[in-house]
Amino acid sequence: MDEGTKQKKTIFVGGIGDDVDESVLYDQFSTFGDIIEVQLPSAATNPNQPTEAKHRGFGFVTFSSPADAQDAIDNMDLNELRGKVIRVNLARPMKGPIQPLGNRAVWESEEWLRQYAKPLAQSGGVQARNSKRSSNEPEEETQQNEAIQDEAMDEE
Repeated sequence: MDEGTKQKKTIFVGGIGDDVDESVLYDQFSTFGDIIEVQLPSAATNPNQPTEAKHRGFGFVTFSSPADAQDAIDNMDLNELRGKVIRVNLARPMKGPIQPLGNRAVWESEEWLRQYAKPLAQSGGVQARNSKRSSNEPEEETQQNEAIQDEAMDEE
């Protein structure tokens, strides 16, 4: 079985309430066919109350056949589950790899810096510009060159 066929057996269930857990989803969707797995991704919990486990308001149900998954979508999309209208459709794979850093920029990690960052002397930054100034160029000519470069940058 190829990867595309496998993906079409998993449905996304969105808009579920806080009182819904895996067993509720299993009971609700088992009427449409054999269920292999039910997942409710957990939300970040309050560190002061570690016993408080909440989900993110959506879940995934994996059926044993694509036809069962389609039956569940056809019958359950925009229906009510415990007082909330749910959305049900085929689950799509995530667009990119999960970043272990969360919402931080990639260059904030030490590994990225070691691999991609150059030492300041090699980067062509402030030190390189200062070394050009210290050459035999008169100060006024240096200022004119910098002004011309700034104008060219602004035009781009």
